[in-house]
Amino acid sequence: MACTLDRNDPLGGLPPKRNARSGTSRPNVSIRPHLLISYAYFANLSAPPQSDCLDGGYKPVFTDRLQLEEALLFCKTTLENNLKENVNLVRVSAPLFVTRASGFNDNLNGVERPATFEPRDFPGVHLEVPFSLAKWKRWALHYYGVEAGKGIVTDFRGLRCDDDVDYTHSLYVDQFDWEKHIKPEDRNVEYLKATVKAIYKALYDTEQAVAKKYGIEALLPEELTFATSDEMIKEHPHATPKQRENILCEKHKAVFFMGIGGMKEDGSLRHDGRAPDYDDWITERPDGGFGLNGDLLIWNPVLKQSFEISSMGIRVNPEVLLKQLDLCHVPERKQFVWHSMLLDGTLPQTIGGGIGQSRTCQYLLRACHIGEVQHGWYNPAEVDILKKDGINLLGLGEFDADPKAKST
Repeated sequence: MACTLDRNDPLGGLPPKRNARSGTSRPNVSIRPHLLISYAYFANLSAPPQSDCLDGGYKPVFTDRLQLEEALLFCKTTLENNLKENVNLVRVSAPLFVTRASGFNDNLNGVERPATFEPRDFPGVHLEVPFSLAKWKRWALHYYGVEAGKGIVTDFRGLRCDDDVDYTHSLYVDQFDWEKHIKPEDRNVEYLKATVKAIYKALYDTEQAVAKKYGIEALLPEELTFATSDEMIKEHPHATPKQRENILCEKHKAVFFMGIGGMKEDGSLRHDGRAPDYDDWITERPDGGFGLNGDLLIWNPVLKQSFEISSMGIRVNPEVLLKQLDLCHVPERKQFVWHSMLLDGTLPQTIGGGIGQSRTCQYLLRACHIGEVQHGWYNPAEVDILKKDGINLLGLGEFDADPKAKST
């Protein structure tokens, strides 16, 4: 879940800072409510817990950059191997761009701009860097002839120009994008939960391996808690979506939050936005809620807030696709190549998702800022503040610009 930033606030991308003496938020900084934990509202606590990243209490696990790179590789390799074993996945290569006309790009919330370019010799052909491979992976299962019960995983790299650039988000996205061929009768909550447990076991085992190798305390609980957006809205009707996540994660430490996408009766988002053409967010579940999808959330001990590791779900079938396209007022998409292949039965029934690589490494290595574990670009004013508190970002993320260069 992205944050809303004040572009004029140099601390806009940082966790709220606490005054070291009084334990209260620094008065000259505008703290946004969605970055705070909501127990003060619900339990009348005097002050919600906040991150101490900017109070001199944060010490990175690694100060040697090469050792950090080795640890990043270990985290990613271990997690990928666990995923392949637990979910029965095969690694395949992935595209860096797709054509706009194919409809293969993931539309996320439907308002984000893709990074787009035209080949020199083919003006008028628009190629897009994908936000994710949610649609491409489903096509790839058909392309590779993957049978039911087996899936694929990719080392996906993409760009998200409209993402907030803050301590957990960047313009550069790297994730293990995975998709699994399922039978039509597997489109149910039980199959979703079984797959989620397998994904979580891969993450849990990875943390255990990282803890053993680098002496970092393992914090994930062995058992994952399941919750739904529908029940949390009833229990906490006045909380924001982020506050509801914080309530769950601080209590249970690891949660799969089901039912992402769609609207409440008052026309507002039920929890967070979802595109209409990959996850199924309208099918009614046995518990009375809606949606066969969700987010894997954990409690981040450094940032002291909920932390999304993965988004996943059972994908739309032809019937659900048409309904969700209509609900989002984009029925014209059914004319695209990908949508046509789904509607005519060419593409298989699937379950899939993405697991953030840098986001996972940020958690496993107890980093305060995502820029500590990936090369990116960040607000130069923010970078200066981070440096003063001993938080150094990787590579060119440390620099504003070359004064002799021009960006055109």
